[in-house]
Amino acid sequence: MEEHLDLNKEYRPPSLDTDVLKLKGKKAAAKVSQGMVEKLLSQAPAMIEVDGRSYPKGSEAVEVAALAKGVTISAAIDAGTEAFIPEHADLEFTARLEPASLRRPKFIERSELMAEQAGTKTIFGADGRRVFYSTAYPWRCNGRVESSLGSGSGVMVGPRHLLTCAHMIDWRPNNTTGWLKFTPMYYNGSAPYGSAFAVRTYFKLKVQGPTIDYNEGKFDYVVVVLDRPTGNATGWLGTKSYNDGWDGGAYWTHVGYPGDLTGSQRPIWQNGIALDGDFWSPDSHESMSHKGDVWPGQSGGPFWGYWDGQPYAVAVQSAHNPGNNFASGGSDLVDLVIRARNELP
Repeated sequence: MEEHLDLNKEYRPPSLDTDVLKLKGKKAAAKVSQGMVEKLLSQAPAMIEVDGRSYPKGSEAVEVAALAKGVTISAAIDAGTEAFIPEHADLEFTARLEPASLRRPKFIERSELMAEQAGTKTIFGADGRRVFYSTAYPWRCNGRVESSLGSGSGVMVGPRHLLTCAHMIDWRPNNTTGWLKFTPMYYNGSAPYGSAFAVRTYFKLKVQGPTIDYNEGKFDYVVVVLDRPTGNATGWLGTKSYNDGWDGGAYWTHVGYPGDLTGSQRPIWQNGIALDGDFWSPDSHESMSHKGDVWPGQSGGPFWGYWDGQPYAVAVQSAHNPGNNFASGGSDLVDLVIRARNELP
């Protein structure tokens, strides 16, 4: 028997940013298990040889049908997936800014680069992004994504399950993709939890840049299954289906690796962001406009809010135009996470 989403149901919103900042963190209650990180660091990726050169092996691509009209929905998707806060990790609700000794000038001066591009904006008003370095949860769950198409951002949403944007994927024939590498809490070349590589990629739509059209903007997310359980060391965020009843609320935190401030070498965070879902699109898959500050490299970085002190991702950074920046999410995003975690735990 089909279950249906109650369109009149009021879904509890996350905590406002001002309330999140009042929450108290906590110190780790245990030490990381012996050998966990060492094993992650020592495991080598599967390789293939092309024209005499070795490259990381690509992944299998698995298409998952979109949810019908955003109405038919399972109880599991409605509930979302749970966050995991490791006992061996500190919990902090504000990211620690990078030490003064490690700060560097902007990698790109936007005002000069974009002087001749009238009407182009990705930063609205004062730049609210702050460069950070933190191995506390949930910051340690975020990281840099690399593929043959360039670099982006992503976040752990399961033991070996990465959430990022679909347009970072090098889509290949015969249900395959090119290689993809994820390094959690990457900072100027450092990799405190090692790097992991894609073995399977779950998607709703093969979104391909450099431009993203209206329909692609509603499905610009994938869940990538990695070759090692990175999440056991870092922890992971939960996921929830975005609800348009939350439009306009300053709930959301974003993390990514921008090309302008840091040359995609160091992460930024920004909090107090409001999303605005398309009212003409179903909540199952929609593009959400926002005025958070972004630059290429932040694509795939999550937007998350806090319920009862735990973080849940609802969308990833996707695109921009002269008037707005856009995130992509919905119930379909949660569906991908559930499918990936059930089939390849």
